[in-house]
Amino acid sequence: MNRLILCVANSLFSLILLTPSLHAENWSQWRGEDRANRSSETGLFENWDADGPPLEWMAEGLGSGYANVSVVGDRIYTSGDFEDSQAIIAIDVADGSLVWKTPITDKKPKHGYDGSRTTPTVDGNRLYAVSSDGRIACLNASDGNLVWARDFSDWNGKMMSSWGFSESPLVDGDKVICTPGGVDGMVVALDKMSGKQIWACIVPEPTPENDREALKEGAGYSSPILSNGGGVKQYVQLVGRGLIGIRAEDGKMLWQYNRVANTVANIPTAIIDGDFVFTSTGYNTGSALLKLSADGNGGVNAEEIYWLKGRTLQNKHGGITLVDGYLYCGHGNGNGLPICVEMATGEIKWGPERTEGKGETSLIYADGHIIYRREDGTIMLTKADPSTFKVLSFFKPPFQEGKSWAHPVIANGKLYLREQDKLICYRLKDG
Repeated sequence: MNRLILCVANSLFSLILLTPSLHAENWSQWRGEDRANRSSETGLFENWDADGPPLEWMAEGLGSGYANVSVVGDRIYTSGDFEDSQAIIAIDVADGSLVWKTPITDKKPKHGYDGSRTTPTVDGNRLYAVSSDGRIACLNASDGNLVWARDFSDWNGKMMSSWGFSESPLVDGDKVICTPGGVDGMVVALDKMSGKQIWACIVPEPTPENDREALKEGAGYSSPILSNGGGVKQYVQLVGRGLIGIRAEDGKMLWQYNRVANTVANIPTAIIDGDFVFTSTGYNTGSALLKLSADGNGGVNAEEIYWLKGRTLQNKHGGITLVDGYLYCGHGNGNGLPICVEMATGEIKWGPERTEGKGETSLIYADGHIIYRREDGTIMLTKADPSTFKVLSFFKPPFQEGKSWAHPVIANGKLYLREQDKLICYRLKDG
């Protein structure tokens, strides 16, 4: 009997070793793990045919907005505008049914392009979100109870223009990082448990030597990301006056790069790769690769490696994804045409491609593929291949409203597409 049990156990162990991994993962924040916009899941596209993957469900009741979703375990979290407030909601992954809804504003915010923007950042049993009228809130993830909140007016908060705060806060250790955009705190670090200030980064007043007169003060429409460039832990954030690096330890501004700033809206989250930072904005501005290096005094220098003019590469919004040394994104101000660029050199490998769909383009990388989402709702599946652009499949979801600006999200074998009040869920793999 013991010998039989041992043989069965060995057979099962061999089967496990020989079975391809079907790894699944949560998507707990804006752009996923490390904010790199890459899923490590595999076995995702066997069910994807000419009409796309199987539709699992379509839920409604999310409120209006352009926010993405976060997915952790059996819960999906997002934000939306309702008649009386902007709220964070949790829904069930099984069928999209509402679990809880918590207002984080006292009334519905009013600004250009009404609707929520923030993607909740889930950290254990807490989540963090920024309302579009400038308030950071911490909620209990299991029941939605408000733990604490701070208004950006505490730092004289300000946006570079009038379309509402659009940040998804960053949790790092015991800190939560957010961007009021104020003279008393461009970027601040708060104790994630209590909301008490740890530090506030003060950006020096512009001078003819360090700024262009036309650049805007205040927060941009971007979200911060962590870097250890130049051997110094820092947060990189795109604000009204451009890209800045802030020392994580004490909030000191280490460097700034103003050339990438425009006077309308600075949006894309920066791309971090070791000592290198890639940044881009739209409105005919352009893109740059920076190299960060230690200055010998505990600070960091940011050196421009190259600059690409707006006609060569500009990402207005929709984001950029780095895969094996190549940048994939949508190019153009309002066009979002797919393009691939070698990050190290700035060389265009292919594109911009005129293809299915129209308008701005967001995307996500997973399992050797890039999924693109166009502003008109068109979904395209392509190989992540720097040598050629080829659409393997494209489809239109059963519902589309206005501008499809929420980015696609992959979590635990499902593809999620936010469409204002509705969320569409597709099954990418079984089990």
